[in-house]
Amino acid sequence: MSNITVIPYDRSQQTIICYAPKFISTRGIWQGDNPLDFALPTILLQLALIIIVTRILVYAMKPLRQPRVLPEILGGIVLGPSMLGRSITFADAVFPLRSVMIINTMANLALLYHLFLVALEMDLAVVKRTGRKAIIIAISGMLLPFVVGISFAFFIHESVEFLKLSTFVLFVGVVFSVTAFPVLTRVLAELKLLNTEIGQISMSTALVSDFCAWGLLAFAIALVENDEQSSISFWVILTAIIFIVFHVLVIRPMILWVIRTTPEGESISEFYLCMIMCTVMISGFSADAIGMNSCFGAFMMGLIIPNSSLNITLIERLEDFTSTLMMPLFFAMIGLKVDVFTIDEPWIWICLGFAIILASIGKIMGTLLVSLYYKIHFYDGLTLGMLMNTKGLVEMIVLNIGRDRKVLDTKSFSIMVIAVVVMTTLISPLVTIMYKPSRRHAQYKRRTMQRAKREGEFRVLVCVHMPRNVPTIINLLEALHPNKKSPIFVSLLHLVELVGRASAMIIGHTNSSTSNQTQTQSDHIMNAFENFQQHVHHISVNSLTAVSPYSTIHEDICNVAEDQHSAFIVIPFHKQLTVDGGMESSNPAFRAINQNVLASAPCSVGIFVDRGLSGSMRPNTGHLSHNVLVLFFGGPDDREALACGWRMSEHPNVNLTVMRFLWDASESSISDSGNGILSIPVNVIDRQREFDESYISEFRARAMMDPSIVYSEITVNHGEETVSTIRSVDSGYDLFIVGRGPGMETPVTAGLTDWSECPELGPIGDLLASSDVSARYSVLVVQQYLGIEAYGDWTVAQPESPDRPEIGQRRPVVNDDRTK
Repeated sequence: MSNITVIPYDRSQQTIICYAPKFISTRGIWQGDNPLDFALPTILLQLALIIIVTRILVYAMKPLRQPRVLPEILGGIVLGPSMLGRSITFADAVFPLRSVMIINTMANLALLYHLFLVALEMDLAVVKRTGRKAIIIAISGMLLPFVVGISFAFFIHESVEFLKLSTFVLFVGVVFSVTAFPVLTRVLAELKLLNTEIGQISMSTALVSDFCAWGLLAFAIALVENDEQSSISFWVILTAIIFIVFHVLVIRPMILWVIRTTPEGESISEFYLCMIMCTVMISGFSADAIGMNSCFGAFMMGLIIPNSSLNITLIERLEDFTSTLMMPLFFAMIGLKVDVFTIDEPWIWICLGFAIILASIGKIMGTLLVSLYYKIHFYDGLTLGMLMNTKGLVEMIVLNIGRDRKVLDTKSFSIMVIAVVVMTTLISPLVTIMYKPSRRHAQYKRRTMQRAKREGEFRVLVCVHMPRNVPTIINLLEALHPNKKSPIFVSLLHLVELVGRASAMIIGHTNSSTSNQTQTQSDHIMNAFENFQQHVHHISVNSLTAVSPYSTIHEDICNVAEDQHSAFIVIPFHKQLTVDGGMESSNPAFRAINQNVLASAPCSVGIFVDRGLSGSMRPNTGHLSHNVLVLFFGGPDDREALACGWRMSEHPNVNLTVMRFLWDASESSISDSGNGILSIPVNVIDRQREFDESYISEFRARAMMDPSIVYSEITVNHGEETVSTIRSVDSGYDLFIVGRGPGMETPVTAGLTDWSECPELGPIGDLLASSDVSARYSVLVVQQYLGIEAYGDWTVAQPESPDRPEIGQRRPVVNDDRTK
């Protein structure tokens, strides 16, 4: 028995677990061994079972838009004594007491590195941007729930076992009052609020709340040690301060030296990465040795590493394994310790319900009052208060430490875990119901170029997939003529496919955020636009990165356009120019993105077919000049195309030609082509013609004295004549601008849709962008945002899909948003 180890099991003071260290792996079932009697097979089965159960719950709860921490905790509750674990056979076979030490150690190691990652992702600049507002909102939102938590602790303390009343009260108060920053970021990302004003305030406030929670937890742990000797708390706090100072003054400069000595464009040395990850473990060991908790050391290590290429590399190396595979183990261990059957008094459940309601209302009221003081909209303040009730990682750490330090017994621990789960579960549905972005954008009316003020700021959202898209889009923006009377505000959105992350997100970029040693693809794009902003007057750029699945990234595009009050979205065509002058698809998913944006955009959209927009050099000025041709057939999209060309014509280095196509309406009829294009009542057609004539007349009246503008009209009788006319156009133009419409088939476009390769471009845009056309001009295909415009029982409406008509859909009559 010399090799027998005796370990006390914390769940029962009267249970002693004995096992032989040699019993690690089995010799096999054919020699009579039961794999579940050995440590390695048992832990492998436990880990696999935990991941399978939590994955099933994650999938089941996905429609409810819940953060992943909830199904992971619920997975532990399902496997624990509250459900399956009530079967003694199951508990003894799958989760025997002898395996508790191993699985707990693994869970805490996972927590160690997860907290390191959480600290790495914390951007302290967010707090600086919101300033004192975040600090005051965080503190005011913590006070009332803290008081409620203390009151609840006093009320139930007689029915639970605890070490000391003051410590028990402090632990419960912390759990009720703080906000879980990591969980909140996932909730905001899931609700597409991460880049909104309310999302930025929420993150900075939660960040302050998290720091307060760590401070309170450190104080609570010091109090736990103060049970018998008063000097222990003093030494714990003193060594903790020395520990923090050592990290800031000694370890941080060493990390900065590593970053500085790494050549630009090269990855961080494997040796340095290994040393940093070892330092995380040493910091955890040191924090545990001085009487704190190992997670403090890992969290502190993450905080002192600056936002740099090292930060990015560490996250890429650790995140998938730690967050996806190992962290479910920690949350499942929380659930395994919960036993709802120990809460056998009905009055405790009633008190728990009241405490949850009062704590939630207290945090909402505290946050709302300060928000109103800072002139934040009432509904935004209410939403902010609800978001501040998000619980998760920090609270679970507090409860787990309290359970390990015997501050909480099984009953009180179960009560508090249930409170955290209920409070977090309610956040997403309530925020979805209460937070209506349309309320914030009630005054957002300028959604088209045609309706934009000529002497006011013009706001554009530019979407970019790769650095290759950048040069010609920059030339396009410059051609739109930013000037003192009408400056251009560009929202740059780099579209990145979500791979291997838990939640989609939109990342904001500042000037400092692009100064990393290793220039990523996103950095190159941001730097190019920053340089553009510095060298071109009257243009400002707000750089963002959307990380989302391609199937839903159009929602991010539309949300950013709505948030930024954009009047025009520019998005690249899914095909690229090849060396031989043809066009080939770069990524089929890009086409689906374009189609989805066209169907749901909150403003006008332009699909940019890039064949190079270099222009020609003017001999007298030395500046590039562009020859732009607008093809006008009629309809709202063509009027928007004309508005775009009209704005460009104001640029001194742009020559504009407008070519209008006409047909003899008395000899032609408009009918159903058999391709889903409907017959249109005459009054709708006449109304569209009136709009066309009015806008063309206005354009000609203002442009007739401008020598850089040429206007011509061409009469054609059928689609073949239209095609031959377009193909005979002089090759001196470097940009064609066309409307995506018309939504009705006219004699001018008859038959063009029969061989359409890309219907989302419309018949004319598809012709110009065709791979069969060996041209060197770029094409901008424009769709105007319409809302719903009524003509009796008929409406002109925003299309629901790229293949559906824009005109002639029978719908209920709704007021036209554009005329307000």
